Amino acid sequence: MSRRCQLTGKRASVGNRVSRRGKAKYLGGVGRKTTGITRRKFKPNLQRVRAVVDGRVVRMTVSTQAIRMGLVEKPVVRKPFEVKEITV
Repeated sequence: MSRRCQLTGKRASVGNRVSRRGKAKYLGGVGRKTTGITRRKFKPNLQRVRAVVDGRVVRMTVSTQAIRMGLVEKPVVRKPFEVKEITV
């Protein structure tokens, strides 16, 4: 199973982690100096949820953004039994 949202296609993207030293100029220093740049990954927040797809309940790996956008239709959880009112 890949780390990818099944609805939006969101997956990990890459960027840089920048290490700096020194004091910022606006704080009275001589400026921040870059001491190292390494690669890093930005991973999406994926959740396994039960969703209704074509009338069937299936498990899907979706991002929280897809859940908040309303792309996931969650199944109705039925009550095990119903208590009827007693009429006298």
